[in-house]
Amino acid sequence: MANKGPSYGLSREVQLKIDQKYNPELENILVQWIISQCPPECGRPEEEGKLGFQKWLKDGTVLSHLINSLAPKSVAKIQTSTMAFKQMEQVSQFLKACERYGIAAADLFQTVDLWEGKDMATVQRTLMNLGGLAVTKDDGCFRGDPNWFPKKSMENRRAFSQDKLKEGQSVIGLQMGTNKGASQSGMTGYGMPRQIL
Repeated sequence: MANKGPSYGLSREVQLKIDQKYNPELENILVQWIISQCPPECGRPEEEGKLGFQKWLKDGTVLSHLINSLAPKSVAKIQTSTMAFKQMEQVSQFLKACERYGIAAADLFQTVDLWEGKDMATVQRTLMNLGGLAVTKDDGCFRGDPNWFPKKSMENRRAFSQDKLKEGQSVIGLQMGTNKGASQSGMTGYGMPRQIL
């Protein structure tokens, strides 16, 4: 998989469309946040751009430190290894921890998206969702500028009394339509042609 050659035809067109979704400005924001959120040993990407960002996150250790800084002990053992399956396992542990933290499964990237660098835009979206959720939780674990991420909307349950609910049943909502101002003035008899002046 990782040693796959260049793609041609339709596969190449699809890959180019996926690559166009990658946002370098968003990468800079995410790198700043991860550096401020994680311990110093996580470092920073060796080079700018998609490839440097992918290499930095690929082994899963930086991501594991990130989720542990937001929710302590989410990833129990952070192991640095050069073996591919160990690195992919570390990334999948991060993804499971993200799901426990509150990220929807549909918002998570697949391990191969990061490991092979096939769809780094989904990696960015997952990290944006994680940052937004961390800002929204406001539990004191988030470090960085909260303006980097959009706040997630929170549930706002309302409790209405029985009297209020009954009162609402007697009102005809405007979605049903209204008959105010309806009259037949100006109507012509049936069968008469429309007069166009």
